[in-house]
Amino acid sequence: MESSLSSLLKTGNLVLRDAYQRVPIWTTSTKDSTETAMLRLNNSGNLFIQTRDGKVLWQSFDFPTNTLLPNQPLTKLVSLVSSRSSTNHSSGFYKLFFDNDNVVRLVYSDSRLTGIYWPNPEFRAWESGRNIYGSQRIATMDSSGHFISTDDLVFNTSDAGDQPSRRLTIDFDGNFRAYSLDESRGIWQVTWQAMSEGCKIHGSCGENSTCSNDPVHGRKCSCIPNHRMINLTDWSYGCEPEFKPTSCGNSEYNFLLLPHSDFWGYDSRYMPNTTLSECKQECIKRCSCKGFQFKYDWNKGFSICYPKFLLVNGLRSANFNGSMYLKVPKSVPLSLNNSRDVQGFKLNCSVKTTIQLDRSYDRNHQKESIKFLMLTAYVVGALEIICISYFFYGTRSRLSTQGQGYLQAATGFRRFSYAELKKASKNFSEEIGRGGGGIVYKGVLSDNRVVAIKHLNEFSNRQDEAELLAEISTLGSLNHMNLIEIWGYCAEGKHRLLVYEYMENGSLSQNLQSNKLDWDKRLDIALGTAKGLAYLHEECLEWILHCDVKPHNILLDRDYKPKVADFGLSKLLDRNGTRDLEFTRARGTRGYMAPEWLFVNLPITSKVDVYSYGVVMLEMITGTSQCGGSEGRLDSWVREKIIAAGGKNDWIREVVDSTVDGNYNMSTMGALIKVALRCCEEDKDARPTMSQVVDMLLHVEEDD
Repeated sequence: MESSLSSLLKTGNLVLRDAYQRVPIWTTSTKDSTETAMLRLNNSGNLFIQTRDGKVLWQSFDFPTNTLLPNQPLTKLVSLVSSRSSTNHSSGFYKLFFDNDNVVRLVYSDSRLTGIYWPNPEFRAWESGRNIYGSQRIATMDSSGHFISTDDLVFNTSDAGDQPSRRLTIDFDGNFRAYSLDESRGIWQVTWQAMSEGCKIHGSCGENSTCSNDPVHGRKCSCIPNHRMINLTDWSYGCEPEFKPTSCGNSEYNFLLLPHSDFWGYDSRYMPNTTLSECKQECIKRCSCKGFQFKYDWNKGFSICYPKFLLVNGLRSANFNGSMYLKVPKSVPLSLNNSRDVQGFKLNCSVKTTIQLDRSYDRNHQKESIKFLMLTAYVVGALEIICISYFFYGTRSRLSTQGQGYLQAATGFRRFSYAELKKASKNFSEEIGRGGGGIVYKGVLSDNRVVAIKHLNEFSNRQDEAELLAEISTLGSLNHMNLIEIWGYCAEGKHRLLVYEYMENGSLSQNLQSNKLDWDKRLDIALGTAKGLAYLHEECLEWILHCDVKPHNILLDRDYKPKVADFGLSKLLDRNGTRDLEFTRARGTRGYMAPEWLFVNLPITSKVDVYSYGVVMLEMITGTSQCGGSEGRLDSWVREKIIAAGGKNDWIREVVDSTVDGNYNMSTMGALIKVALRCCEEDKDARPTMSQVVDMLLHVEEDD
């Protein structure tokens, strides 16, 4: 502040005055009439007023604003408050504090709304690893980057070690982050953050808007259809309707579908085990209802309806299981522009022509069609029951004849004899691949289906066969277009074999070496692989890690669509370890293994697959193999190129494989590389989840 003056009075009071005003702007309100006080600043960054005998009258560490320095405590008496924006340093909407249950929390609070968003409010404190029974409320980060709190919140920064220039800050976007100073470049680097998904921070985009993740610009706000921004320079004000609200009971309503969208909280009711029609009627009869969320809960086995009286904390994500239905008067036209807003995740079609089709529907014909479909369903269902019964009794008869005592896996998941597979593969003569799990052979079954037969080499007779078949059955039940389909198995004597669908174009590794993939195909492979891994991590009923993501285990069909292979083999081959969510030994291939494999005390999570996926992405972009014999890590080499470019985009041409056919957009390629680098972060908490990666790649496709 220009022309301002700070003075330490003889009474021990520190006063800040503006040169043009006699009244103090700020004061410490301390007084010591006995002796002269001294103002000091120590090496830890603490500014304090002290008497000659060492008594501290006031210290800055007791009055933090938005930042904590190393060894500066956060206590029950203080809280951190964010700035309003990057340029406006007045108090913002976010606060970090010790709650009444002794837990450190992040809260959003404005003049109307208040909501805790960290730790995840959907879970109880103890489910998030917090302890509510602490006798004190204190948290600190030491100079080594180790943070510890009395509610059992503990973390290390990614650069843990002696580093004096660190800070903890609650930023204006609502995230709580640790920073370390890179003295060589003079910049602060994020070394830990509380929230990996910015859109899950409450109040991100204001009322009547949704937040989605953009790989280049971070979170991205959008007004919901038929709404416009209130303040074009500040999303916190949210959006307002473009139509005049009608009085309750005097209007009929439509419901506008927003797929993969949610507005967290502010539910007027919780309606389990209900239908979509019942949910609509409930919202229509409630004057305060702005819309409702409708989703199917796979754990509970029924649909749930959440009518909303306020649309805040909006989130759009391709992997969100549920949809939002907005309530709008029938008088409001659903224009093409508004419909385009709803299409949050759309196909990128090459056809430019739009043809309007005039269609009329006859209600009676519709009923006849429904009756026909229902009759067809009954007939198909009856045939399925007959086929299942025949398969079950026929298989049971064969098993009893063989007297082996093997268990039958899930229906449609066939058990082969070793003799069948030996004949199908011509005595295992045509090898098409091999890895740590075993050797893969090409074969042709008796029904002329071409298959890949994998002979697993890590089993013995001592293993319990019932347990083995139960887990193989689990793998066989997985169904995703980007996962290789398992058609059957063999468990006979010492032989353990899996039967897969055959992929005409082999592995990604083979195709990268032969240079058959243009940029469009490579982006499709990156997106498809990410979707397959996200399904394994987040949508399966059982926790499945791949543990060996690499180009050799990504197979391509005749249209070059990717399918992840060897998924679940770490679970299959080390059942006791993965069941306890621990691994007795490192798994994977050198060059693709995440750093946490090297440390005994670090937990193994789905982020090990994210790291390996990032390396694969960099290989597809650069044309350089991580295991090709070159020294150093591929991500480190790319980061060095970025630093050397000094803020320019010249590094992109140096990094991208120049031998690949086709042109590419520079900004799009830069965004893809940055997604890959985020996946390769040393700190697992700094890496995105695979569902977040899918979200980022979808936005790259939309912006291309």
